[in-house]
Amino acid sequence: MTQIDTHGQPRRNPHDKELIPRVMTRAMLALVLTVLALVTIARVTDRPLIATPPEGEIVVSREVILSGDMSGSATVHNLDGTLVADLTPAEGGFISGVWRVVLRERTKHRVALDGPVVLIRRDNGRVEIKDPSTGWGADLMGFGADNARAFARLLAQ
Repeated sequence: MTQIDTHGQPRRNPHDKELIPRVMTRAMLALVLTVLALVTIARVTDRPLIATPPEGEIVVSREVILSGDMSGSATVHNLDGTLVADLTPAEGGFISGVWRVVLRERTKHRVALDGPVVLIRRDNGRVEIKDPSTGWGADLMGFGADNARAFARLLAQ
């Protein structure tokens, strides 16, 4: 036996329902446009940056040459070539990851790939890395205390 729709209304397919309600889509669009407007106003008016890490005086600074591989192992040398650290993949994963970022930045800027980087510890306890050949730098505290501690140990050696 066949069922016939006698009420004259078309049958709805369950897939015809809206997956995302229109109200939610409009709210997200309004949020994106508001953020875009705020950022544009801040850039046009040269509003000063207020959410930057605190600057401190440099306590220790050291130039080192990083190298690593995709497995996570890393080696760190002084400028005179003496070995500072030879790290296994378990020990040097983050340092090797930073080395890959430095390598990518140097490739983008078309500078020598084997130059030194500068490790910096400030009086407020923050540890930074800077690449003088590209101008790239990172505050390592943003990657967690354990990862910053890996570079702090290199400064202590």
